Amino acid sequence: MSSKTKNLVVLLGPTAVGKSATALRLAHKFDGEIINCDSMQVYRGFDIGTDKLPEKRREGIPHHLIDIVESHIQFTAAEFVKHALEAISSISVRSRLPIITGGTGLYLKSLLEGLFPETRKDPSARLRLEREVEQKGLEHLWERLMAVDPDYGCIIGKNDRVRIIRALEVYESTNRPITAHFRRTRSFVKDFNILKIGLKLEKEKLYRRIESRVDKMFEQGIIDEVKVLIDAGVDESSPPFRALGYKHVLSFLKGKVTLEEAVTLTKRDTRHYAKRQMTWFRKTKGVAWFSAQEAQAIEAYIKDRLN
Repeated sequence: MSSKTKNLVVLLGPTAVGKSATALRLAHKFDGEIINCDSMQVYRGFDIGTDKLPEKRREGIPHHLIDIVESHIQFTAAEFVKHALEAISSISVRSRLPIITGGTGLYLKSLLEGLFPETRKDPSARLRLEREVEQKGLEHLWERLMAVDPDYGCIIGKNDRVRIIRALEVYESTNRPITAHFRRTRSFVKDFNILKIGLKLEKEKLYRRIESRVDKMFEQGIIDEVKVLIDAGVDESSPPFRALGYKHVLSFLKGKVTLEEAVTLTKRDTRHYAKRQMTWFRKTKGVAWFSAQEAQAIEAYIKDRLN
């Protein structure tokens, strides 16, 4: 690959489908480096519950956008785009192939199609919505969002307080859903030759892998990891504690659920999340879909299309 060539591989798919292993194989095959596109793996200290690939298992392949943020910071799509563009540029300048991999669809969309054009913030509306959450619960606001913008509501899920409130604030101040604003955006990587690879798996097989991953998460010590984080002063309201692996562990430590219930609920929520991811990714244009086991076919597809 010459220094002037601008290729970009995007590897997407639901949680537990096999993206990390596939990304490593592709990085070895095509002299690439990996850029993380998981909204929770950016946080330091949150390792087991985010299924962060340990340094010793990265096989010498550089990984970018992992462990770059402290737990109290709300990492946004805009921040992801900024850091991702810096990584893409650095990798490309060194005549290597940037490989973006992860399951946070909103981040990928922001990079590939452009950021939502910022509208004027309305502090009074924000305060009113915050109060409404306290009085009626977050699910009540999420149902309101689903009524005006079901696509976005399904993407972010019913537990993402920050994005639910922001989406309703945007809708109330502009009379347009946030997805309508997204459609007015422009890509940050329009000059790149972008190869989008999607990994898929039969539903039952994917769900078995999810359940196995959750079991492994608890075996590896996620409960102790949460204890260490809390003892270190990490606030329970910190953004990474919203990650799937942590919510029910916190409930267990408070005595609200049994260990068995925490495991079962984490499996359930992760299956639901994977379903939302696939709903989102199926709407992404230009994706070539493969099974994670089709390594040779994926490599051949990329090789034929690199500039």
